[in-house]
Amino acid sequence: MDLLTALRTHRILAIVRGGDPDAALAAVLALADEGVRLIEISLSGSDALGVLARARAALGPGAALGSGTVLTADDAHAAHRAGADFVVTPGLGDGVGAARALGLPVLAGVMTPTEIITAQRLGAAALKLFPASEAGGPGYLKALSGPFPTAPFVPVGGVGAEEAAAYLDRGAAAVGVGSPLVGDAADGGSTDALRARARAFLDVVRPYTRDAG
Repeated sequence: MDLLTALRTHRILAIVRGGDPDAALAAVLALADEGVRLIEISLSGSDALGVLARARAALGPGAALGSGTVLTADDAHAAHRAGADFVVTPGLGDGVGAARALGLPVLAGVMTPTEIITAQRLGAAALKLFPASEAGGPGYLKALSGPFPTAPFVPVGGVGAEEAAAYLDRGAAAVGVGSPLVGDAADGGSTDALRARARAFLDVVRPYTRDAG
């Protein structure tokens, strides 16, 4: 898949990390049903690969599903076998090169200018600015845009609805949203509340989205 185009088109990547595999799957399906087009299932969740495989079976090959918290080459291979379209990493570990070798685009975790340069050299499709809120929030993204004006940043970490708009205003390719969107739904919490939050976030990013045609 063309991950960068998808990020710039839809502007939001939902991050599902749950302790209850059935609830996590229900959360993924609810997000997809509400119109969230890019969904990452973090390997740090319970039976994450099983959730990914089941979501793939339920949603079909057209759904853009990724595997997150990919640290190692083994993680990348497991994600590929489970049906991931892309992988997301918290940093620049062996999972980046392994995913690229498998033909999977990578949203690679970075924080510093040196890591940005390294991620680009490794062929990352986009750059996960993480943890964005702790690094300085939208102001840090603006600062990085000076030396890296065309870098496709995706801030992740502490991104609520207000922050999402601020990051997109400052040129982010998209935002990655975990707990402010998913809440406790992936641990057995209310799916109805998740759906309401999804609609609210989609309303926030809609002015920034592109026609997928």
